[in-house]
Amino acid sequence: MKADTRLLLVGCGKMGGALLQRIAGKLTAVIVDPAEAPAELKSLPQTKWLSSLDALDAGFKPDVVLLAVKPQQMPTVLPAYGRFKDSAFLSIAAGVPIAAMEKFLGGSFAVVRTMPNLPAKIGQGMTVAVANSRVTAEQKHLCDDIMRAVGETAWVEDEALIDAVTALSGNGPAYIFALCEALEKAGEELGLSKTLSMKLARQTVVGSSALLAQSHEAPDVMRKAVTSPGGTTEAALKEIMANGNGLYELMLKGMKAAVARARELAKLA
Repeated sequence: MKADTRLLLVGCGKMGGALLQRIAGKLTAVIVDPAEAPAELKSLPQTKWLSSLDALDAGFKPDVVLLAVKPQQMPTVLPAYGRFKDSAFLSIAAGVPIAAMEKFLGGSFAVVRTMPNLPAKIGQGMTVAVANSRVTAEQKHLCDDIMRAVGETAWVEDEALIDAVTALSGNGPAYIFALCEALEKAGEELGLSKTLSMKLARQTVVGSSALLAQSHEAPDVMRKAVTSPGGTTEAALKEIMANGNGLYELMLKGMKAAVARARELAKLA
């Protein structure tokens, strides 16, 4: 991103703060948040903190307005930002459709809606974005630069796909944590101490994820490579996979429920 890029960050919670930490110094950032700046963010270079939009310098024209407020705050917060007609609005608020954001802003605006996930906090996130027709190629590139500061990015053309993205990568960290939790509890049931079982479960998930990140092979290839015919892994997977597709069917059922709920929430926006 260009050093003269001007960012207006609206709200600075966990995700907004994670983004700010990784882009501070690479552009000029003004943060609008009524809460006091967290200690770890106060001294970031090229940043200015405001308690309200009223305190913003009238001459400040943001290239990007990054919306990092909670979804339920959008209807009350966004109307005041409708003055920035030439800015790109980049939203990381889950479940708020582009049409709803334009309604809150009061007209036609360049809007990019994204679905980041929790590992963005450590720069290992996965963000999927969709832009409306008013977003220029330059604005899209700039928004991509900002989100790549916290991990990988991908774009879709159809906003409806964001619900599936939410079900997979948005909610995905919770599925992984639930898997780790299940491994730990199963280990305890088999006689391991809670401390040892927790350590084994956690490091197995961490190590396997790191191995997956470094490999160019597909997950099914990697799974088969460690599943010896007639061995203990095969015996376990026969139960977990239930005729070869049980885990898939369970995951699909859960993700369909997530998609359905996402669509219900979108109607409330």
